[in-house]
Amino acid sequence: MARHNREGTGTDQRGFEYRISYQPDWLRHVKISRRLPTGRQSTMTLFRNPASRRERDPGTQIRTRITCQRQDLDVEVAVRCDQGGVCRVAVACEVPSPDDTGTEELVFTFENGLPGY
Repeated sequence: MARHNREGTGTDQRGFEYRISYQPDWLRHVKISRRLPTGRQSTMTLFRNPASRRERDPGTQIRTRITCQRQDLDVEVAVRCDQGGVCRVAVACEVPSPDDTGTEELVFTFENGLPGY
């Protein structure tokens, strides 16, 4: 049986702080990708699960939520799967750009990969 979600935080390339609600036996890390003002794409690890191993099997539903109050962002992803077959989930969303010139796209990538117990 899967355990209840845990809470964590992370700060991105532009100093925005995110709250992450995650399943401790599935999520290894969350990466964030965005275009910088120079046009380059930047990807960084936003959050890494502090656990080095899972304690139980993850269960049949993967659920992760990311919120950022300053960007008015609230994204929750839930995926059903059998036997932990989901390795990676990517979600793209638009948020207001920090310079108020429109919007920018953020891509959050949730990755599995914690070793067994």
